[in-house]
Amino acid sequence: MTANMLINGQPHTHLPAADRAFQYGDGVFTTIRVKDGMPEFWSLHKQRLQQGLERLGMVFSQWQQVSQSVHDLASTHVGAVVKVLISRGEGGRGYLPPKQMQANWIVSQHPLPEHYADWRLQGISLGQSEIQLARQPLLAGIKHLNRLEQVLIRQHVHQQGWDDALVCDTDNMLVETSVANLFWQLGHCWYTPDLQFAGVEGVIRRLLIDHLQHKGHQVHQVRATPQVLMQASSVLICNSLMGIVPVRQIGEQVYPMDNARQLNKECFGEQN
Repeated sequence: MTANMLINGQPHTHLPAADRAFQYGDGVFTTIRVKDGMPEFWSLHKQRLQQGLERLGMVFSQWQQVSQSVHDLASTHVGAVVKVLISRGEGGRGYLPPKQMQANWIVSQHPLPEHYADWRLQGISLGQSEIQLARQPLLAGIKHLNRLEQVLIRQHVHQQGWDDALVCDTDNMLVETSVANLFWQLGHCWYTPDLQFAGVEGVIRRLLIDHLQHKGHQVHQVRATPQVLMQASSVLICNSLMGIVPVRQIGEQVYPMDNARQLNKECFGEQN
């Protein structure tokens, strides 16, 4: 037993082998940054979980208990990660789930990756992964439990020694990086990949789009090839744990980092 993992609200570390999270990746998850004992943007993470469960046709009603567990695990940490995973539950050998299912939910606490602070300060360089994402509009945007594409991509990134990598779909259109959403600036406009066919619609992506529009910028969600980044004046990536990180280089192309740093300060009040 461990106090930093709760299963259905109780300290535990094991799910039944017949749970559909293990058998089929049947569920959703999210990772939340803890800052000064509070889970950042929990309401938006909860909303995305709800949207994912609805997309998968899963009924779940224990939000009060989940929320209490999230806040309990966050409360004793200045900086940490809280992960929430919701599975359809145990039962059924075939793909079709039984009519009556009892969802299982896990809330766990983990260390915040230390290198993200360096990334925000120093920026990162990106490669381009040769592994492409399949187009599946029924699953696009949600953070479901089947992440085999990301496992393969992260292995490729590690093998190449890159900080991170651009990831395209099977039409060679930009989607995201291996762990984050992608933005770039051309002139006075900002752009981010359209996620109607693949990718994860991140909480910080949504916040950043709203922030940029509030500041008077046009933000376009587009289908574009990686070549468009060669004309960009700024490139950044973002997710809930790293915040906003400047991209300093893609191949031979070098980018200024001031805009990303300023946006990180405006959105999160962070100096680095």
